[in-house]
Amino acid sequence: MGRDKTRRLSGSRHLRQRLVLATLTSTGVTIDDIRSGDAAPGLRPYEVSLLRLLDKISDRHTIDLNETGTKLKYMPGVIQGGKGLEHDCGVHRGIGYFLEPLILLGLFAKAPISIRLKGITNDTKDPSVDTFRMTTLHMLKHFGVPLEGLELKIDSRGSPPLGGGEVFLRVPNINSTLTAANWVDEGMVKRIRGVSFSTRVSPQIESRIIYAARGIFNRFIPDVHIFTDHRSGASGGRSPGYGVSLVAETTTGCLLSVDATVSYPSVDEINEESEKPELMSPEDLGVQAASMLLEEVAQGGVVDSTHQGLLFILCALCPADVSKVRVGQLTPHGIETLRNIRDFLNVMFVIKPDPNSNTVTLKCVGAGVKNIARKSS
Repeated sequence: MGRDKTRRLSGSRHLRQRLVLATLTSTGVTIDDIRSGDAAPGLRPYEVSLLRLLDKISDRHTIDLNETGTKLKYMPGVIQGGKGLEHDCGVHRGIGYFLEPLILLGLFAKAPISIRLKGITNDTKDPSVDTFRMTTLHMLKHFGVPLEGLELKIDSRGSPPLGGGEVFLRVPNINSTLTAANWVDEGMVKRIRGVSFSTRVSPQIESRIIYAARGIFNRFIPDVHIFTDHRSGASGGRSPGYGVSLVAETTTGCLLSVDATVSYPSVDEINEESEKPELMSPEDLGVQAASMLLEEVAQGGVVDSTHQGLLFILCALCPADVSKVRVGQLTPHGIETLRNIRDFLNVMFVIKPDPNSNTVTLKCVGAGVKNIARKSS
């Protein structure tokens, strides 16, 4: 599994995923030329924050960064996990950027992870905390992870640019390995659920979003229920914003999700523009989110396009048994994930397009990654 060798990589592409796969396979990495040609070279603040997070949940590892931040040496240690952890994710990326690594690493930790994360809960770059709570965590049951120990609680919401949100995440660790999945039947959509949120703005905005979204959905399906979550005061974070997260649930238990968020621009962005930009109206946002979800359903597959990368990694981590999954059109992120899996886990997928449904079936034999941290305890 490459425990004794160090892999040399270049550039900042998919840094987060490379660090996660390096940690899970105990492979040391040296990454050169991290944005060395940029006006602001080196790691971004959110990437440094991710390294700090790895530092908190690991033991006996080394992280060596040069002065300019353009060269990183990382030698993974043991994933410890632990209770009562806290991490400030900053305001450059959403909490969603940090949740996926925590979930993957937490499964292979020595002890279950309980951590409080602070920052931005809903933005336009990363999956929202609602998507993780309603969709991502439920994916894990297809790989033998019990849902009992999984929890994501939203204590307060934070919109860009100032954040102020806080969530609590609990991830159980697995005894030994995941379970290979045969997950190819997406079924038919039977109901749509969701949550519309607003922070530091009128709560009526949520009703307008929901009314617009339902106007689209009710042409196709009667079972639509979108909850409201209005936050003000301390639980509303430090910036105004609003948005909606939607989930389509199918007859076979697949969950397809989308996010749409409107947030006020940062001071820097306003200064760059001559006048204050127009924000998307709640009605337009509701229509946009509903249309995005219908597009995900039309694409087919057992997960939405956002979750392709995580799905492929989970398949590759499974025991030396065949996992088979079906997705819609492969995304650029999904394709890059397949390359990283090949490089770190030496797992190759058999990719078979289905012209009838425009979906793609992928099969692989897992690398058999075990929870060695728990064994060493």
